[in-house]
Amino acid sequence: MNIPNQITVSRILLIPVFMIFLLVPFQWGELTLLGAEIPVHHFIAAIIFIVAASTDWLDGYYARKYKLVTNMGKFLDPLADKLLISAAFVGLVGLDMFPAWAAIIILSREFAVTGLRLVASGEGEVIAASIWGKWKTISQIFAAAAVMLYNIVFELVSIPFDTILVYVAVILTVFSGVDYFVKNKHVLNKSL
Repeated sequence: MNIPNQITVSRILLIPVFMIFLLVPFQWGELTLLGAEIPVHHFIAAIIFIVAASTDWLDGYYARKYKLVTNMGKFLDPLADKLLISAAFVGLVGLDMFPAWAAIIILSREFAVTGLRLVASGEGEVIAASIWGKWKTISQIFAAAAVMLYNIVFELVSIPFDTILVYVAVILTVFSGVDYFVKNKHVLNKSL
């Protein structure tokens, strides 16, 4: 397994660690950052989430720079993203910190595109991430991080930036999902 794929696997392995800090109500007190009070365990979960999400950029950069792009990486990288994002949104919904309707839309799109990729794989094709898929992932990461960090950066100016990011993530998620299906309708047509 090459280094970019190892980095991708490390992202997957960080998910249970992230979930433990997000969901287990450790009694470690709270941090006050820029006027927002954040439970210490949620702050740690957010840092782990951000580090895990950052490996998405790192593995892609390394794979392109050193020409280590593989079909396994094309499949595993978006899967790792989906697992991390799904874990974050399901966990945040369970903590009543993220709107369930947004999580349902986001997760439905993720499953639908994964299904499309599986159909394409059966037809001998690999569907790599599109630019809209990448922007969708970035928006989802920022939305989840802002919610986990209790909107600390914008608490001082009273802007509900975390809510704005949730809406941006939903819009980009739907748009990128439609884009995948429109650009790859030939895959579905061949499989019928």
